[in-house]
Amino acid sequence: MLTTRFVDGGPDWIDVGTSDIEGAASFYGGLFGWEFRSAGPDAGGYGFFELAGRIVAGGMEITPEQGPPAWTVYFQSPDADTTAEAARQAGGSVRMPPMEVMDQGRTAILADHAGVPFGIWEPALRKGVEAAGETGALCWAELYTPDIARAAAFYHSALGWETSAVTFPGGVYTSVNPAGTDEGGRFGGMVPLADDPVEAVGGQPYWLPYIGVEDPDAVVARAVELGGTVRMPATSLAGVGRLARLADPHGARFAVLKGDPHQI
Repeated sequence: MLTTRFVDGGPDWIDVGTSDIEGAASFYGGLFGWEFRSAGPDAGGYGFFELAGRIVAGGMEITPEQGPPAWTVYFQSPDADTTAEAARQAGGSVRMPPMEVMDQGRTAILADHAGVPFGIWEPALRKGVEAAGETGALCWAELYTPDIARAAAFYHSALGWETSAVTFPGGVYTSVNPAGTDEGGRFGGMVPLADDPVEAVGGQPYWLPYIGVEDPDAVVARAVELGGTVRMPATSLAGVGRLARLADPHGARFAVLKGDPHQI
């Protein structure tokens, strides 16, 4: 499960690039109770979403030339340059080369073999988000991809991930965990695009962050009130929990989840 006891290869940050940061702050504030604050005059417009005083995500305004509004999931790296090169050698690409973020750490934006962007974070003073695996914070992450075997090979080479098949009522799920961790280290999974009714027709591969909530149905209704889009209504999955997939008013996709005690 996700915690703030970060390990190499595990998620340690998420942020949203949006066409309207004030609008995004209003939406996520109304949906999750997040408050947005600037990271300061030297941060280039970047800021933090906080819940009860703890950072749960980042965000910034982007231009159309930088791409469509989207959430990015970041994974911990012990050495951003080495990880970037490993991703390149595994068939991926480097979208933004490793760079210093003041005295907080080093970051880069990479893309996997299928062109799916993801981030890496080499921590210094900033270890990562200050809440994870709880209500109002990142609790799971899924990769929607055309080829799970190739994706598993790529992320094993780039980030050292291990995968395992988890059987639950309704099918088999490919879960992922950092190298050297047991099933308690699972933080997400991989889903074949062709098998998913929401993404199968014309869907492009991407990473989907899940935010923990107490009442997915109420969150879905509130998201609609705030101008968001329901991509998959609240649905219960045995052994997993109740979840829904949404998009904010600017098109950035995310999901919400209330897991049961035996979630994968």
